Amino acid sequence: MFTGIVQGTAEVIAIEEKPQFRTHTVRLPAERLTGLEPGASVAHNGCCLTVTHIEDDRVSFDLMQETLRVTNLSLLKPGDRVNIERAARFGDEIGGHAMSGHILCMAPITRIIRSENNRQVWFRLPEAYRRYLFTKGYIGIDGISLTIGEVDGGDFCVNLIPETLERTNMGFRQEQDQVNIEIDPQTQAIVDTVERVMAERAAN
Repeated sequence: MFTGIVQGTAEVIAIEEKPQFRTHTVRLPAERLTGLEPGASVAHNGCCLTVTHIEDDRVSFDLMQETLRVTNLSLLKPGDRVNIERAARFGDEIGGHAMSGHILCMAPITRIIRSENNRQVWFRLPEAYRRYLFTKGYIGIDGISLTIGEVDGGDFCVNLIPETLERTNMGFRQEQDQVNIEIDPQTQAIVDTVERVMAERAAN
């Protein structure tokens, strides 16, 4: 489980391509290496990955075909930076909201509105997932726990403070960039349950 409180970014320093498979290596800061072992879970742009190898500050992860298909990790190249969060431990403070690290889809950035101390960013969600959009609902964007500001059809926005822009890759995202989306699991469960009950009643 993850909290959506991104701990910083890490640079992708190597990518090894294989048929429908990829291994990428990131350089983690010293404070993120403490106690890290092969088999541990680390979220990259919100996607839960398993540590496969550690050599000094170089940490490697395997990405299977489905991960490459669904997430923006397939778009990475050496020199890019990803949002990093190590798995939450029992007793940790949940400063954001509970997140699984399972990405549903990608969404493009459609508009960025900059002001002196804030930034409003708009995204367009694929139609299949738009029923989960609610003003003030939780959403995970590249692993960041955020609150939806406004919803306009399939478009929605979030409002970012300077700390979020400094700590995460949202500080250098541009229009048309693709971000990973994780819908709040509780929202999914409620919407899916209501839809199922209504469908059952309509069929009777």
